[in-house]
Amino acid sequence: MKSVTSRLDHIDDVSLDSAVVRFDSPRRSLRGWGEALRIHVPAPWVNNLGVVSAALAEMTIEDSIGQPASGPVAFSALPFDRSAAGTFVVPAAMVASSPDGDRWRTVIDDALIGDPPTSGEPRRIDLHVELDPDVWCDAVERATKRITAGDLTKAVLARRLVAIADVEFDAVGIARRLATAHPQALRFCIDGFVGASPELLVSRFNDVVRAQPMAGTTPRTGDPTRDQRQAAELLASAKNRVEHQITIDFVVDSLLAFCSYLDSEPEPSVVAAGSVQHLATMVEGRLSHPAPSALDLVAALHPTPAVGGWPRAQALSLIAELEPTGRGRYAGPVGWVDCHGNGAWAVGIRSASIDRFTAEVWAGVGVVADSDPRSELEETRAKFAATLGSITRL
Repeated sequence: MKSVTSRLDHIDDVSLDSAVVRFDSPRRSLRGWGEALRIHVPAPWVNNLGVVSAALAEMTIEDSIGQPASGPVAFSALPFDRSAAGTFVVPAAMVASSPDGDRWRTVIDDALIGDPPTSGEPRRIDLHVELDPDVWCDAVERATKRITAGDLTKAVLARRLVAIADVEFDAVGIARRLATAHPQALRFCIDGFVGASPELLVSRFNDVVRAQPMAGTTPRTGDPTRDQRQAAELLASAKNRVEHQITIDFVVDSLLAFCSYLDSEPEPSVVAAGSVQHLATMVEGRLSHPAPSALDLVAALHPTPAVGGWPRAQALSLIAELEPTGRGRYAGPVGWVDCHGNGAWAVGIRSASIDRFTAEVWAGVGVVADSDPRSELEETRAKFAATLGSITRL
C-alpha cells in the first residue's frame, strides 16, 4: 500500500461532516473515509500492540508535511478488558488539521472520498437498564463493605442502558450531534463507537507527553451560581480529593518510567463536562529517547483508577464479580496512532456503542468506603444525560 500526504488549502465543512471516522479535540481534528486496512490485535491487546506499528511500517509513505497525524493513521476504540482482542482501522482517505491551522490530506492507494450511508430518523426508541436500580445499589453497598474490610481502596462500578430504535441508528449523525454539544471534549466516531469524552488518557506528540486524569464528580444544573457553589464543594470534598489523588499518583508513577522530565499541576481544577463537572489535573513531561509509541503509553496507563479502581487487580476482579456483563469498549482507550508513534487517546466515557438498531450507553462511578449507593445512582443518571440527548432525539 502507498500513502501520500499533501497540504490542503480548503475543504468545506459539509465534506468534513461526512467522515465515517473522526477524532477531534479543541485544537486538532482528524476525519477519515473508507477503509484501507483493518488490523487485528490478538488477545490480550495490551501485549500485542506492536502489530499495529508493524502494519503501518509496511506501507510506502510519501509525506511532505512532517506533522503528527500525517502519513497513515490507525484508529481504534479498544476494549476495557485488557485481556480481550482489539481492532484498528486505517482510513483510505483522511483530512487532518493542526493547532496552528495547517490542513493536509492523506490518501492511500488513490482512494476517493464518498458519502457515508444514511438512515431515517427514529419515531420510537425503547430504553431499559440492564439492572434494576435497587439491585445496582446493592452492588455498590457490597463494594463499600469490601473496601471497608481492606480488600481494596476504590472500585469503579458502571450501569448499562440499552436503547432500541425502530430504524437503524446513524452513528455518524450521533457523533456529529455529540461534537456540537460538547465542543471542548475529545469527540470520536470509530467503528460504531461514538462519544465526547472529557478525559485525556494520554497524548504523545514527538517527545511531549500529556495526560489529564479526572476523578471526583458533581452534577451541573445550568444555574451558574449553584454550579459554582457545587464546584467549590467538590474541591473541598475529602472523599473526592482522595479519589482524585489516587488517580494522579498512578498516572505520574506510570509515566515516570518513560520520561526524562514529568510534572503535574499542584492543585486540581474543576472541568465542566455537560451535565456533570470533574476534578482534573494536567500532567505533562518530556519523553526519554528513543521515545515510546503512544501505544506503549496506552498499555501502561489503561485502566487508570478513574475507570477501574485501586489496586488495579483487586478492583478489576470486583468489577467482574459485580457487573453482570462485560463493558465492551466503554471506558477503554479510544484514539489514534500515526506511523511515527504520535497519537492522542481519550478515556472512552460519555460514549455509546452503536450496532444497527441498538445503542448501549454506560455510566460509571468511583466507589470508596463512605460512598452512598443512592447518591452514586444519581451520579450515573447525570452522566447518562450527557450522551442520551444526542441518541434519543425524536
